[in-house]
Amino acid sequence: LSGGEEKDTFWRIVAVSAAHLPEDKPRYLMGVGHQVDLVVCAALGVDMFDCVFPTRTARFGTALVFEAGGELNLRKAAFETDFRPISDTCPCSTCRHYTRAYLHSIVTKEPSACHLITVHNVCHQLTLMSRVRAAVREDKLPGFIQQFMATLHPDKQYPAWAVNALDSVGVNLL
Repeated sequence: LSGGEEKDTFWRIVAVSAAHLPEDKPRYLMGVGHQVDLVVCAALGVDMFDCVFPTRTARFGTALVFEAGGELNLRKAAFETDFRPISDTCPCSTCRHYTRAYLHSIVTKEPSACHLITVHNVCHQLTLMSRVRAAVREDKLPGFIQQFMATLHPDKQYPAWAVNALDSVGVNLL
């Protein structure tokens, strides 16, 4: 893969590649950082990822979250008076010390905003992958994925490619 392929092609190539790699060795996939992509590719057998996504998206004022939509664009006026942290459950220093309203007020003016949101986004991704790892170890990955996807897509309008990819490994979303 070189990036930019349609998702249906992407997941199929990841599945074929993972199936041909030794099971007792780490399987690394570079350039994958969206939450759904991470979860789906982990289900397909990938162990490690790295990507600029959490830091790049922070530069544009977007924070990653485990709620509907998966992202908060802190540049939006809706956050001007939102005095909650980015995430109530996130242990990062940004969520412990700064509000959405504060980040909104500096996101287009101060470079420190992208640093603060980056701290959160990287913590978010680490938390996500920690949860995936725990679900694998506890043999509860299908249930974790179903709950994760239902939270991100409460309308159950899951991306078709993700439904097909997960179905290929026995995880039913519908």
